[in-house]
Amino acid sequence: MIRVAAIGECMLELTHRDEQTLALGYGGDTLNTALYLARTAAGNEIAVDYLTAVGDDPMSETMVRAWQAEGIGIGRVARLPGRLPGLYLIRTDTAGERRFFYWRDQAAVRSLFQTRESEPLLPALAEYDALYFSGVTLAVLAAEARQRFRAALAAARSRGRLVAFDTNYRPALWPDAVAARTVFAEFLPVISLALPTFEDEQAVWGDGDPETTAGRYAAAGVPEVAVKRGARGCILSFGGRLVDVPVGQSVNAVDTTAAGDGFNAGYLAARLTGASPEQAARAGHRLAGAVVQYPGAIIPRAATPHLEQLI
Repeated sequence: MIRVAAIGECMLELTHRDEQTLALGYGGDTLNTALYLARTAAGNEIAVDYLTAVGDDPMSETMVRAWQAEGIGIGRVARLPGRLPGLYLIRTDTAGERRFFYWRDQAAVRSLFQTRESEPLLPALAEYDALYFSGVTLAVLAAEARQRFRAALAAARSRGRLVAFDTNYRPALWPDAVAARTVFAEFLPVISLALPTFEDEQAVWGDGDPETTAGRYAAAGVPEVAVKRGARGCILSFGGRLVDVPVGQSVNAVDTTAAGDGFNAGYLAARLTGASPEQAARAGHRLAGAVVQYPGAIIPRAATPHLEQLI
């Protein structure tokens, strides 16, 4: 059994149904990837755990049980007494544009790797074959916890574990791009697979093209990189090669939310089961193509392709 841990933040989500009615859900970049990986790889000897911190409130319990129902392991979810999960609200205007409002400063995940309940999660990382995290993960961790996390990832990579990272730069979570760039640079040496989106790299590093992004990761010692370019496909860097992998068959996109998270899940599922980087990129494109055909981050389970349909 190949064991994977996705590490990060998942928040409660409130969406307006009308002016007086809100619907409760949940969302988070690493959680989206964990969910699609669990769905896609079901029956392919991949077990996915989500590693995070939540509160001991009824909303946290409902959220965690929903993850479990998707086939995600919850044994590494720390429950912090008296704390609450982060919350965001989506409001859509008359033109269909969405605005996001966040309440996350006191979220339980802000204490990840710092409390009695969550400290044991750090040594547990060594038990996994693959670890996945994002720039959001790094943004919500306290500075000391971030350094402890980095040390645990470095130890995992030194043992031959796959350490995968998606920049997923969210400006609202950082003082500025320089602060994000400084933290990301500290983590580059512990990453063995980078799955960035070019627009994020452009915002953080000022890259002029995806080839520059791929070259920068390679120069930092990252042996495998897939730079996502949306509908233009991705640029792969591995073994000293640069390979352009187009999307292939185009689809009518309804909502691009979580397209990158879906790509990451398809890529990881394929690579962990022995596919080549090119095959993995095509699998990622196909899964992302399914995701964008439905509104919201999480599409119907029946619409999620299995790994055999992706490769």
